[in-house]
Amino acid sequence: MSSTKHHSLLPVISLLFSATLWGLFWYPLRELEKAGLSGLWSTLLIYLGTLPILMSFLWQRRTELTRAPFLLMGLALASGWCNTAFILAILDGNVVRVLLLFYLSPLWATLIGWLFLREHIHRSTLMVLLLALFGAGIMLWRPETGLPIPHNTSDWLALSSGFAFAVSNAFVRRIHNVAVNTKTAISWSGAIILAGIFIIVTSAPLGHPSILAVGSAFAIGALGMTSMTLAVVYGVSNMPLHRSAVILLFEIVAGAISSLLLTNEVITFHEWLGGSLVILAAFVSGRKQVT
Repeated sequence: MSSTKHHSLLPVISLLFSATLWGLFWYPLRELEKAGLSGLWSTLLIYLGTLPILMSFLWQRRTELTRAPFLLMGLALASGWCNTAFILAILDGNVVRVLLLFYLSPLWATLIGWLFLREHIHRSTLMVLLLALFGAGIMLWRPETGLPIPHNTSDWLALSSGFAFAVSNAFVRRIHNVAVNTKTAISWSGAIILAGIFIIVTSAPLGHPSILAVGSAFAIGALGMTSMTLAVVYGVSNMPLHRSAVILLFEIVAGAISSLLLTNEVITFHEWLGGSLVILAAFVSGRKQVT
């Protein structure tokens, strides 16, 4: 295998690795909740676990913080909301449903890439976007409510998290003169700041978690979150936005299999049908634009 081909595979492998871990991420979160840590406190402690590496990254590349301060601020806010909302959604909602709604992100990524990054859009993109929206409509439709809109908090959190994910990836692509490590540290800091603000505003109680639970949250941040985020940032930084969004759909596979084996959650037929259309639209969008 040539070095060029090997290099081209590294972003794909990185994204598949990260997608698998993110697809399994719901399980330790629910275990932490059982141990007494609410979603906001789990978010704060997990991302505080990244603090040693975060500070190291920022100190080593501190001069980069002045190169694109407003873009970096946007990355921190978008990534912070993405991660906080995702954790809260996965704790309150059905795992697979949350993942499917989150992965409308290729729809948002395509639009953002076209509007702000001037990425080429295939002529059939409009049909693909309509397919994704149609699939989302099927998933969200309820006979008793009629309109296909999110019907609970976890739905809204999952949708907004997916949109924020697409926005944060757009910032990652747009910030060319800042290292991957710096962008990673900025994304973590956003989650710490937002989780901390929400804890203060909502007066979320810490409860009485065990020392083991608190230590586990830190460990998840120091080991799991570090590797997952670095892999995503590296992959997204080295391929078109729409293609990375499609590869990350593997998270749904990992989440579906793990939730099937570890929970009693049920996904209805129309949710599977709508979700399949969303996945198909995302896949076709990526294939159309990279061929």
